Amino acid sequence: MSLVNRGHLLTEQSNPASQNLDQCSALEIVEIFNQEDAKTVAAIAQAKQPLALAIDLTANALRDGGRLFYIGAGTSGRLGVLDAAECPPTFCTPPELVQGILAGGASALIKSSEGLEDLPEDGAAAMVSHGIGENDVVVGITAGGTTPYVHGALAAARERGAKTVFIACVPADQVPAAVDVDIRLITGPEVLAGSTRLKAGTVTKLALNILSTGVMVRLGKVYGNRMVDVAVTNLKLEDRALRILGDLADLSREDAAALLEKSDRSVKLALMMHWTGLDKIQSQSLLDQNQGILRDAVAAA
Repeated sequence: MSLVNRGHLLTEQSNPASQNLDQCSALEIVEIFNQEDAKTVAAIAQAKQPLALAIDLTANALRDGGRLFYIGAGTSGRLGVLDAAECPPTFCTPPELVQGILAGGASALIKSSEGLEDLPEDGAAAMVSHGIGENDVVVGITAGGTTPYVHGALAAARERGAKTVFIACVPADQVPAAVDVDIRLITGPEVLAGSTRLKAGTVTKLALNILSTGVMVRLGKVYGNRMVDVAVTNLKLEDRALRILGDLADLSREDAAALLEKSDRSVKLALMMHWTGLDKIQSQSLLDQNQGILRDAVAAA
């Protein structure tokens, strides 16, 4: 395999603001990072239209029985795995609904396996092993835009009829991508040239936060700005559930706890029962009829 010069990529270029980084004091280093990291928020603002498209595309796919997959290598892949792992406790989703696929597998989460990102056939094989189909959405994440593993996966996903999303931190004219939604998060050269775990990693985390949360909002996992589908699996989350019930239903903590137990520890079901006066079975039936959207189910009652 011939060695390609990637020096033209925006993420590989030298940042004039940090060209004397090794001569800076600790405070000056912090100030440089602070100034550069501010560019991540602006990059998200510039990408708001494709991000919104990705939210709607993914919500529609999941509503139709599909799944969401993030795939990447190195930092990009780890961020996808992290976002996927946070969906079950936050939104009470089954683990298979949102999945992260990382080049090198689980061991690559804690030990670098960067050489594996050069194998497009491995990315394609991952699509086969996960049974990617026409109802699924595959989000390829690659800061520099060129990762062969990700491009191999996206090509295979398209062949299998899946919807595809591309997230990169370089302009489309540097690395084109044939996908349904193309998200470019342009933050410029890194403080440490080529180290895309920095601004590129930060802006990617911001984008994934927005994407997954936006999808779950569209799927009815949220009422107002409360996570009414939170999984009550530890003391912190039980406390959060009780506070949500107390605030939204105007209940004492004791009454909220009793209601939570009556509803099989489901905040959404508890609110439905409290607001409508229906029993647990009736409330769940109405929720099911309204695709789990609490506001619609209450209105129907």
